[in-house]
Order: sequence, then C-alpha cells, then structure tokens
Amino acid sequence: MLATQDVQPRTPGAEAGEELEQLLHQVDLLLIRASRVAARFAATDEYDKWGYASPIDWIRFNCHQTSTAAADLIAVGESLERVPESTQAVSSGEIGFAHLKAVARTARAVGSKFDEALLLAKARENSPGKFYYLCNHYRHSADRKGYEAEQADLVENRKLWISTGEDGAVWINGVFDPVGGASIRTALEPLVRRSGKHDDRCREKRMADALVDLSLHALDSGLIPQQGSQRTHLQVTASLETLLGLPGAPAADMEFSSMPVSSKTVERLACDASVTRIILDSRSVVIDVGRAKRTISGPARKALNVRDRGCTWPGCERPASWASGHHIRHWIHGGTNEPPNLTLLCYRHHWMVHEGNWQIVRADDGRMLTIPPMVTFGAVARGPD
Repeated sequence: MLATQDVQPRTPGAEAGEELEQLLHQVDLLLIRASRVAARFAATDEYDKWGYASPIDWIRFNCHQTSTAAADLIAVGESLERVPESTQAVSSGEIGFAHLKAVARTARAVGSKFDEALLLAKARENSPGKFYYLCNHYRHSADRKGYEAEQADLVENRKLWISTGEDGAVWINGVFDPVGGASIRTALEPLVRRSGKHDDRCREKRMADALVDLSLHALDSGLIPQQGSQRTHLQVTASLETLLGLPGAPAADMEFSSMPVSSKTVERLACDASVTRIILDSRSVVIDVGRAKRTISGPARKALNVRDRGCTWPGCERPASWASGHHIRHWIHGGTNEPPNLTLLCYRHHWMVHEGNWQIVRADDGRMLTIPPMVTFGAVARGPD
C-alpha cells in the first residue's frame, strides 16, 4: 500500500494573501506602463494648451493623482532607459514599483556616478522604506555637495505656524528639516512614555502633553533666559570617513531622523559635543568602546564665556548661554582646545559656518571676520545677519 500524506486545506487568509500578491504585482506592471506614457506626455506642451502650469498639474487633475504620485510617474518614465535591470526586476516580481521609484530618483540625482547593479542588489534585500533610506546614503557617497545643498535647503525652508481658534485652542503646524525634527523628537520622546499601566492616553495625546510639560519645566526652572545651559543629547552614528568629509563616504545616521544627515551636519554637531569612539568588526560586532568626552568643557568653556560673552558673529547679540563652542579649525582636522582656536557662536551662525559654507576667522587684532560662500552665476552674496 502507498502511504499518503494529509493535505492541509488552504485557509481563507492564505488564499487572500496569494491573490493580493498577484494583484499588486499587476498594479506594479501597470504603473511602469503609466510611467512611460507620463514621460511621453510631459515631453509635449499639451498641458499648456489646457491652461495647466505643468504636466504634474494636468495629471493631478485629470488622472486624480496627488502631486507626488504624478511627479513619481514622470521621474520613473524619464529614467527607465537608465534602469533596465531594475525595470526587469519589477516585471519578474523581485522588487516593486516603490523600489523602482527610489532607483530612478537616485539615478537622476547622481548623474554619471549612478551604479544600478549596486542599488538593485540592495533593493532585492530590503523593503521599499529601508531601500529609500539606503539610497540617500548612496547619494551622499556619490555626490556629497549636492546632498548637503538639499539638506541646507530644508533648513532654510523650515517653518512653524501658531494660530488661535475662536474657542481659545492653539493650533501648531510646522515643517522641519531632518536634524531639527530629530532634536525636537529627542527632547519629547522621554516624556511621551506611558506613566503607568492605567495610562490609556493615545500617542498623539501624550505627544501634546509632553510638549506642554517641556514648556512648563523650562518656565518653572528658569531655563527660558538660559536656553544654552541645558543641551539636548542627539545620538549620531557616523564613520570616521564621514566626519572627515572624504569622497565616497556614506551619510550619518541620527536617532529619530527620517533621513541620513550629511557630513557637514556631523561636523557641526561634533564641534562641541560628547564623542564616544565605538569600533566594530566586519560583522558589526562591537570590539572596543572609548570614553565619551566633551571637546569644550570645564575651565575651557568658562574661559570662553568670559572672553567672548556671547556669539562672536559680527552684530549678533546672543549671550554665551545661547551659544556653542566652535573650533575655528575643527578638532577632527587637528584643531586644538587652545583659546585662539575657539570662539562662541549661536546656533544659527554655527550652522551657517558648517552647512551654510560661511567662514569665520580671527583677525590679528582679535576681531572675528566672516567670509560669505563663493558666489556663482552672478548671484549676490547675502550679508551677515
């Protein structure tokens, strides 16, 4: 007699899952076709004949899409010839259209430095969200200055709106760059934890309460006049190559940040910060941890406060308690903690020196002089704030 095995009946969940995979794969294939047509449409002036400002606007209104979805279709369609292997991988079900969007946008961003094979290998191994994050690391390594310029734009364009409703309720709405957003979340997250098993507040409620608690604590403890005396701790993970700004180095990772941060940002954050050396082997196993140290602290910081009294950027009136210590020659490049190499800068001007590409130098008479970024294409340099 032949032995037979019991065949387990397929569950409704398994059948639904298989059908969903098949349907969404078909959607991916249709999106590739749609992207080809969208690129063809964008290459014409048809949208202008109908009074639309751009092809994206035409697609948004006539195809019932968001601006982001329309822009993605055009970007992918215009890049398909540059990403044939990735397009084939979508067709065979190895990756999804979401991966292809990240590949296409990366190709457009880095130009001739694009390496499809490298990114496709990463796409096959990671979810679309994780792959998008890795693409930003790749963009930093391939075009550091371009990546830094984009992050600088995010800082320049951050905004916060506060308005009051008829019932007295206060509405807060804002847009922040990755580093600014991460610092806000870092300050709030410890206060967002549930206070006990009976704390049934939703996360949104706890976030709002945490912001109020933080504000009240600042008022009660007198921190508002001396904001610089209590510094938020940001956890940044970067390689030595990234800190040095070497070509080909990846971006850095910041806790709570949705995007990798540039080497210029790491340089500023490390200018006056606690630094811990952690050495990993090839398997990412920790093999050595050095001591944390503050690069400008104790007597050196006190002397700096007495000498500079506040931000030394010409015309700035921020007091020393609102300023950070800045190495005129960064310590990663051999700068020392000796007084001639140190100065105080408020947050805004510290950012301008690092990410904003301004320079600040000490004249022979001790005055601080600022040098604007190099001007190109006839643009006029903005004067010191």
